[in-house]
Amino acid sequence: MGRVGTVLRVVAVAVGTSLVVITLASAIKTVVLPRATPSVVTRWVFLAVQNLFRLLARPSMSLATRDRRLAWYSPLGLVATLAAWLTLTLGGFTLMFWGVEHVSLRAAFVESGSALLTLGLTRPGSLPGVSLAFVEAGIGLFLLALLITYLPSIYAAFSRRELGVTALEIRAGSPPSGQTLIWRFWALQRMEHLNGVWVEWERWFVDVEETHTSLPAVAFFRSPQADHHWVTAAGAVLDGAALAVSTVDIERDVQAEFCLRAGYLCLRRIADFYNFAHDADPRPDDPISITRSEWDEAVAALQEAGVPLKADRDQAWRDFSGWRVNYDAVLLALANLTSAPPAPWSSDRSGARPMRPRLFGGSMELPPDAR
Repeated sequence: MGRVGTVLRVVAVAVGTSLVVITLASAIKTVVLPRATPSVVTRWVFLAVQNLFRLLARPSMSLATRDRRLAWYSPLGLVATLAAWLTLTLGGFTLMFWGVEHVSLRAAFVESGSALLTLGLTRPGSLPGVSLAFVEAGIGLFLLALLITYLPSIYAAFSRRELGVTALEIRAGSPPSGQTLIWRFWALQRMEHLNGVWVEWERWFVDVEETHTSLPAVAFFRSPQADHHWVTAAGAVLDGAALAVSTVDIERDVQAEFCLRAGYLCLRRIADFYNFAHDADPRPDDPISITRSEWDEAVAALQEAGVPLKADRDQAWRDFSGWRVNYDAVLLALANLTSAPPAPWSSDRSGARPMRPRLFGGSMELPPDAR
């Protein structure tokens, strides 16, 4: 029995050490490492919170009610992540105290909790135990400070993103659409100023790509207005640029093409982080979620408003489809993943949405409203 007890305590120390290492690795991947590296712990925490919000924010609810509830999703996910880190640390050091101090599990739990929360309720009797208490107290403070310093980065990225999303309503309406963007610039006789939009949004896409992969929780922070959303705003700008280069009869604007490339690369790389399957090199004639009749209707509205359009409509449709195919699947996938509010040609076509992945990596599953 003595030998068995010794083996069990050695195993407990090894398991406890592994739990603490996993926790620290998760914290560093999530907060410190400046690249898109999924964390298993963060993934499962956000999955658990996601399952809760599937019950609390059903698609059948009104837009305002559902948006108010979904606004809590990412903040609660972050708090739950900290709680998971602290819990794993508490459990890991409980096992280590039990293995090193030769005390009961209850006493080991009290020693671990006292050290983690720096309460000073108990004092380990051996030097290894005191050393463990020092290390655990340092880790607890480290995890708490790490999340606190993480929040300013998240809110800075959120603020930059929302500045562009909110400003887009002035140009593209609410909910935003590429057709409205083109029409409004034509109606105000500012078509030559579209170039500035493409320059501005190329930078926006570059910033969003970097922040929404290195700080993945930002993708689920919702706009202050229920009808605003970063995915639908991205779709509207990309559709506007695609219409401008394919359908509107104006001088070629290479900056619009740069904006399109920046946009679909941004959406693809965010989708890659969540393991969405998509064609990295689609053919120009591959199918898209926009039908020819929908495009014809939008073109007819632009023509009625007096917007100059290219004479060869068949070629214009092929050109538009050839641009849209680069971002069509990932746009719909991200709209579904983030529960974006209804907007033309993006979140309004749930039947065309691809499968939903598990957050922060993992296998795919169908969303509840597609089953």
